[in-house]
Amino acid sequence: MSNDGKREYLEAIRERYHMARKPTKKIILDEFCRVCGYHRKYAIRLLKRHRARGASAGRKRPGRRPQYHHPDVLTFLTRLWKASNLACGKRLKAMLPLWLPHDPNVSPEARVLLQSISAATIDRLLAPVRRCYTQRGLATTKPGSLLKQHIPIKTNQWDEHLPGFLEADTVAHCGSSMAGMFVFTLNTVDIATGWTEQRALWGKGELGTVEALERIEAALPFRLRGFDCDNGSEFINWTILHHYTERKRPVAYTRSREYQKNDNAHIEGKNWTHVRQYLGYQRFEHQQLTNQLNELYTSEWRLLLNFFLPSTKLIEKRRFKSRTIKTHDFPQTPLARVLASKYVAPQQKRKLKTLFATLNPFQLQQTVARKVRAILDAAAHLGEANQ
Repeated sequence: MSNDGKREYLEAIRERYHMARKPTKKIILDEFCRVCGYHRKYAIRLLKRHRARGASAGRKRPGRRPQYHHPDVLTFLTRLWKASNLACGKRLKAMLPLWLPHDPNVSPEARVLLQSISAATIDRLLAPVRRCYTQRGLATTKPGSLLKQHIPIKTNQWDEHLPGFLEADTVAHCGSSMAGMFVFTLNTVDIATGWTEQRALWGKGELGTVEALERIEAALPFRLRGFDCDNGSEFINWTILHHYTERKRPVAYTRSREYQKNDNAHIEGKNWTHVRQYLGYQRFEHQQLTNQLNELYTSEWRLLLNFFLPSTKLIEKRRFKSRTIKTHDFPQTPLARVLASKYVAPQQKRKLKTLFATLNPFQLQQTVARKVRAILDAAAHLGEANQ
């Protein structure tokens, strides 16, 4: 029998086969296999496949009905995902109570759904729109002098629970070349709360770095107790050593081991999420960009990152056979961790709560995006003018 004849025969017996009872099905199937020369299992698959294409194609899908296919749900999640700079589902779940009240375009039905949605469902709904970023920059850390012998090494900061212990690093906005002068971002993070502060530097001079560290210390909502950095020359110098150790209330000044980036794991992660994801790898080789960056860093930037973008903290890391099992806490914003800390002054907490009540995260994000775009355009325009 030709292939066309087999297909016609299959269409002729398909409906009769599915309407018949089990004994009759056996007779029809035996005849189908004998006439067409098919294996029994292959013949059954053909009959089922054609049934799915034909009469039962509109059959109700088994399982629970989809609950989160409301158009406003995906629209809001996509907007929130982009506004948070591509956060994961667990962080987006923690952000919903902070951002949802500030979006009047979400319908009441969608609000109810968003209040009950899980992190796994968020990831599943956003899967079609996710993209990966794999760019890498240049490392600009150079060994310091013999002064390193005067600065102790500290590597056990995973257990810090007291606010005020900072990790610091610099991010070079050098493009693809280290030649000449360009802008750096001094990035700091508090280990206990995740509070971050950034300041722009023109070059890596000692005085400029100390001035930026003083401004960062003044902006912190808690007292600075410790400062940990890598072995770059911008940190390992006598000026910063005297700045932290020769004061009425000395700050614990420590450094990481050489060539061990994991010693500064907290700040290394923030270099990507809090600087590179926003500013990229473009070269900033004009000093006026330093002022533009600092105006951004000291205004909407710090409010958005510290008040509305939650992050997780590593609670436990253990080894089980060949696997490393990590346990993280529930995502919280740095503000939430500061307010929950008993080591932060009550008047400072009241000040932060008052400020939080006046902020709209979507407006902050839009302002940050506009200023970042202006900085990148200015860097590109000034770069072309010098060529």
